Amino acid sequence: APGQDPHHLKSPAPTLRLVSAAPKEATFAQDGIVVKEPWTRATPKGAKVGATYMTVSNTGGGPDRLLSVSGSIARKIEIHEMTTNNGVMTMRQLEKGLEIEGGKTVTFGPNGYHLMLNSLAQPLNAGDSFPLSLEFERAGKVKIVVKILGIGASAAPGADGHGAHDHNKM
Repeated sequence: APGQDPHHLKSPAPTLRLVSAAPKEATFAQDGIVVKEPWTRATPKGAKVGATYMTVSNTGGGPDRLLSVSGSIARKIEIHEMTTNNGVMTMRQLEKGLEIEGGKTVTFGPNGYHLMLNSLAQPLNAGDSFPLSLEFERAGKVKIVVKILGIGASAAPGADGHGAHDHNKM
């Protein structure tokens, strides 16, 4: 309905809603959780791992926690955090998931939080996409579709208003 914010609509059962805020932007929303622009890079031949990035907003009043991620694209999908201390980059699995406070947005990107795709079932080819299911403590399962960008991509399509930065095409 005009004037209503689609992120605050409640559905009677957990269902996937695809909301297009802009022609190239994909947004998935459910029960106060809004996932925007899920993307990954294409993998070179023989690669067995990949990473997925996105922004996750909690528009609800209280905190929610991303507990796990599943999908047939990889044998195991983990929630990871990458940090740099004294010039040393470290990556660790967040075994208890990731809490997202009410009213806050968490960005998953190449140098921070990301979903680690371990033992890929197939190569990630630019132009393709694949489904994932994000399991939240309160919102339940949020089903998303991840776009596969070029190997050199550094941002989601439309993140800067000009599409992805694909260094293979520069």
